[in-house]
Amino acid sequence: MQSGMEIMTILRFLAAVTACVFFSQASGAEPVKLRIQWSATPGHPTPLMPLVPKYAPELLQHYGKSYVVEPMFMGGGGAALTALGSGDVDLASINPQAFVLGLMEAKLDIRAIGQQLSEGVPGYHGSQFWVRADEVKTVADLKGKTIGVSALGTNIDAAARTMLAKHGLQAGKDYQFVEIRFTAQLAALESKRIDAAILLQPFNLQARKNPAYKPLFSVADVIGAQETSSWIGKTEWIAKNRAALVDFLEDNIRMRRWMYDAKSRPDALKLVAEVTKQPVENFESYAFTESDFYREPNCLIDVARFQKNVDDLHELKILPMTTKIAAHIDNSLAKEAAARIK
Repeated sequence: MQSGMEIMTILRFLAAVTACVFFSQASGAEPVKLRIQWSATPGHPTPLMPLVPKYAPELLQHYGKSYVVEPMFMGGGGAALTALGSGDVDLASINPQAFVLGLMEAKLDIRAIGQQLSEGVPGYHGSQFWVRADEVKTVADLKGKTIGVSALGTNIDAAARTMLAKHGLQAGKDYQFVEIRFTAQLAALESKRIDAAILLQPFNLQARKNPAYKPLFSVADVIGAQETSSWIGKTEWIAKNRAALVDFLEDNIRMRRWMYDAKSRPDALKLVAEVTKQPVENFESYAFTESDFYREPNCLIDVARFQKNVDDLHELKILPMTTKIAAHIDNSLAKEAAARIK
């Protein structure tokens, strides 16, 4: 399996090549390059976009004309927020915790413009922490153990801290966190490098086949359904590039419908397999179904859910402050994009 950095290098090259092909066929101004951070796919669609024309040439109607995408791999919300603040990415895939910290502590003027995925929504997938069944029976048994998280400062990190705190365990004193990319979590649990792993699809499905492993608790058990990942950018940059971003969201809405359509889903799975360098079979049982994360059909952010996430994190003392989040969410771009599609 290739690393995130290797995939990122390949995708940057493919994005550049695809942009050149499209641009040679288009007229007018040079397309806006959108540097978009991502951490896991197929959850995040960004690394899939440069190869979509290979499978569905008619799907991304604005790609290469008004915009192109440069996927930027980063492991979690903290790194993404730093890159957004420094101007190294244009759109970051950020969770509510990192978003509020960016607003209130880093004093960034940022806006959320579109939903990527939500987890723990009833009827859909939610991330779980898995353990070796013979070693860990309860949360309290994690005392003295090492717990894998994708990155510190994420909702996953927050959920683990909160759940263990409810059982009298404090990070750094009673247990240790180690940052491990999602794709390596199960292998780290199997090799006993860690004692608890956060498993996304399809790794939870692989673990479920082995009675040596069991789920201990989910992120949703702690903070309920979450607006896990939204596209977030600087307000000034969003205003400057609004037209291109509406086109980007329109193409994403069309792409979502294509991925979930029974007729075209096989091609969507082939696309994921090509980008991740994994067999199609690894994704067939869950990707783009109700066993996957929830993707709002029109990329609209659930403002009420987002606000609840922020308030809950503050009540749990994970966030030192709260804020009225509606002032920092702009669904108007996604609404305009959705209105264009019949």
